[in-house]
Amino acid sequence: MNTRLKATQALLLLPFILLVTDSLAQRYAGPLSPEESLKKLNIVNGFSVQLFASEPHVFDPVSLEFDEQGNAYVIEMPDYPYEVEPGKGHGRIRILKDTDGDGKIDQSIIFAENVTEATSMLPWKGGLIVTAAPNIIYLKDTNGDGKSDSSEILFSGFFQNNSEAQVTSLKLGVDNWIYANNSGQSGKVTLRQTPDAAPLEVRGADFRFRMDRNVFELETGPGQFGQTIDDYGHRFFTQNSIHLQQAVIPWRYTHRHAFLPTSKFNVTVTDHEEIMFQETPPPYWRAERSARRNKAYKESNLNRIEYAEDRFSGASGSTVYNGDAMPKEFYGNIFTSDVSGHVVHRDILSPSETSPVLVAKRPDNEKDREFIYSTDTWFRPVTFSVGPDGYLYILDYYRQHIETPVSIPDDLKADMDFMAGSDMGRIYRVLPDNSTYKNVSVNLKDASSVKLLEYLSHANGWFRTHAQRLLLERQDKSIVPMVNKLVSTSTDPRTRLHLLYVLEGLNSLNASVISIGLQDSSPGVRENALILAERYPETLPLVLKLINDPSKRVALQAALSLGEFKGQEIISAFSEIIQKQGQNDWFRSAVLSSEAGSTPELLKALVQQNSFFQTVEPWKLSFLQDLSNVIAARHNKTQFLAYLDIMSVPAMNGSNLQASALKGLKMGLNKNEAWKETAAKLNMNSEAEIKASFELLRKLQ
Repeated sequence: MNTRLKATQALLLLPFILLVTDSLAQRYAGPLSPEESLKKLNIVNGFSVQLFASEPHVFDPVSLEFDEQGNAYVIEMPDYPYEVEPGKGHGRIRILKDTDGDGKIDQSIIFAENVTEATSMLPWKGGLIVTAAPNIIYLKDTNGDGKSDSSEILFSGFFQNNSEAQVTSLKLGVDNWIYANNSGQSGKVTLRQTPDAAPLEVRGADFRFRMDRNVFELETGPGQFGQTIDDYGHRFFTQNSIHLQQAVIPWRYTHRHAFLPTSKFNVTVTDHEEIMFQETPPPYWRAERSARRNKAYKESNLNRIEYAEDRFSGASGSTVYNGDAMPKEFYGNIFTSDVSGHVVHRDILSPSETSPVLVAKRPDNEKDREFIYSTDTWFRPVTFSVGPDGYLYILDYYRQHIETPVSIPDDLKADMDFMAGSDMGRIYRVLPDNSTYKNVSVNLKDASSVKLLEYLSHANGWFRTHAQRLLLERQDKSIVPMVNKLVSTSTDPRTRLHLLYVLEGLNSLNASVISIGLQDSSPGVRENALILAERYPETLPLVLKLINDPSKRVALQAALSLGEFKGQEIISAFSEIIQKQGQNDWFRSAVLSSEAGSTPELLKALVQQNSFFQTVEPWKLSFLQDLSNVIAARHNKTQFLAYLDIMSVPAMNGSNLQASALKGLKMGLNKNEAWKETAAKLNMNSEAEIKASFELLRKLQ
């Protein structure tokens, strides 16, 4: 083909090329400079947003942590959304530097590179613990040049095939445990320090571990990411379209035996559904995909709707604000980001008068808007951090698209560049209006242990958390007498709680100190003291008193903790709990989760309270069904016969009671292959069938 012909064809194609280019430009907007994007952020009255860091000092940020010397570490995740082989990723961890103290990063050092799938981190003993599926690793700079020269695999065996469902969100709780979200994914996890231990299957659960004791176990979940923990150890997390869940009962209680009928122990705590106030239209691909799906749902007569906008669909980061730079009324609020809606949402947490579950409410001035929204569609707030300066930091992944390609139809993703923005990234700082940035210089590393105790009373939770961690690392028991004294004299309940767990971390607890905690004026301290009391039988009298605590959360913990004690008074206490709190599902589960609380002895104690079964209420039938389920599933002959004897007493002759009991028994027997045939013969459609079913069970035993 001659040159003139090629030129002619190119000219003929030019209008088409320009038309397509213009169409794509309108379909998916281009990026803005950090300064221009900042102008697109709209925050509620009383606050402003500053740029803390941007390219070329940070790219694709997904985690920000400040160590005990105030050094800012950031994880960069440039490979998303594509999977890479371990060891071949381009992930990095940088140290961000503000060399002139103006509050803005002007230099960065690559601490570690080629880190595959790194998503979260925590400081530990001068290094960093990092989630990097399929591993949790430990990185450390041993020669002081700012670069990691030591790498150790701590845990291995986590799921790794989807970066949106991997182990992540490391958080150190006040109880000295480190928690991680696992999204419920399957994996056989091992700890390199205990190579002879059997692998732990983590399917359906989250994960927690202790570095000081080389122990690890399953935890209630599963959370996808956005895990955060408040001052008193309550865990929260997000999951795409669910912007705030609370883990209500820890795994160690719900799996004391294998027969508990209920399996879900986290719950949405919002009182305003999953609505968000998005100020940008949905991207073309999302609107089109939702339209197609909704059409298919309708054609299949499914009562289901997929929302393309104004509903949480990319909830990711979640952080309890515990700093001291915002007004006091913001302390304890939870901030949640949504990467699809380009918003930062705020919830006020408060205790419920009727339930042990906390309630999340919108602030009055945010009833029809979000705390922050952006009209820049590249703004992708993935998570937050609170620094030693007390400010809230927002990590902006800054991408044109943020979605797994496998979930988008081929024709829609044909013109999408999923890597657009991988050379960008921003971190913002939120501060009150009419205030100037305060540069805080910290060095807890060189602080004495006595000085660290003083930091446990700091108004900024960052100081308290790091001080407790350093005391745990040092194992300096010379401070124990001073800690014991402060437990009784400190005026801040948060400090008193930290002190209890400092003693726990130093293996220096005793029943006397715990007894002080059990009588503390703060519900949060009493709740945690109950957990610690489980190791000390002599504290039982005080534990028993707390089953009637005015705080529902404390009363629930008392019900859970009682299952760790022995004695006939435990059955009496469980009977009282069921009578007074049994209308609440969580209290029933707490009792049934224990061995003592799921035996015929408890039913007998309730029957002896002549008034309990005189009025048959739905919740009582539910409890009886669940108790019957556990007893049948356990298949303990002695317990089963005792149970049948109790069901034959006159107080249990009501048809509703008998039917509920049989229903539970049938469910429990069905869990054992050898008893499924018997279970199939149990019927409860009439009084005659109910009677015949019980007679059948007695003959079999």
